Amino acid sequence: MAVTIEEVHGVAELARLRFSPAEEERLVGELNRILRYMDTLNELDTTGVEPTSHVLPLANAFRRDEAASFPAAAEIVAAAPQRQEDYFKVPRIID
Repeated sequence: MAVTIEEVHGVAELARLRFSPAEEERLVGELNRILRYMDTLNELDTTGVEPTSHVLPLANAFRRDEAASFPAAAEIVAAAPQRQEDYFKVPRIID
């Protein structure tokens, strides 16, 4: 299965992206190289190999979620370009 320029157009439209014709051609080539590599990986014999999500034996180390006061909070808020009482004031991004 190969990616076509039409598929790149379709995905770009769904993602609201715009590409130049040169970028579209480059993306078609890159995506097809990725798919060929995945085909190569699918040919590997993984019989007896335990499925993993990480190459290394990693585990998440979570800390307790405890509220703590921060002694310099007032200084940090005071240094903000805009603030309202004890909070940072940021421009509205959603109407």
